[in-house]
Amino acid sequence: MHASILETRFATWPDEAACAAAAQRLAVEPATLHATVELAGPLGAGKTTFVRHLLRAFGVRGRIKSPSYAVVEPYELPAGRGAAWHFDFYRFERGSEWEDAGFRDLFAQPGLKLVEWAEHARDLPRCDLRIELSTRQDEGRDVRWAAFSERGLALIDAVSTAGAER
Repeated sequence: MHASILETRFATWPDEAACAAAAQRLAVEPATLHATVELAGPLGAGKTTFVRHLLRAFGVRGRIKSPSYAVVEPYELPAGRGAAWHFDFYRFERGSEWEDAGFRDLFAQPGLKLVEWAEHARDLPRCDLRIELSTRQDEGRDVRWAAFSERGLALIDAVSTAGAER
């Protein structure tokens, strides 16, 4: 499905504040503005929560909703920083539906693409960063960051902090 992983790092988020802090670190990295970021994990793992924190860190105001039914939610990032699109392919039954819906054109535009349930779409453009979330018994999250491009490497460097990675 993907090209080779250039680097993988792991973290644990003990609570939602740690998720928000990682999103904040990612938002200050200029490479994020033109990245394709896949978010993976089971239902309830926190994918949409992370997207909300990231868009808030960029300064997006108003309601940030899950695109589960609309499939895509577009956002204008404040201060002229461009656009962001939040995709959710959970309800796709055929891998080609994303292309049939015309989303290839959106992926070709500059801006941030945040993709949930990428495995339900076939032949998506390569992502720069994949964030895999899994729940822990203590309500925290285990996080696996995988970079697939030089941009992705810059992004995992941005979210890495002393003591937070393992």
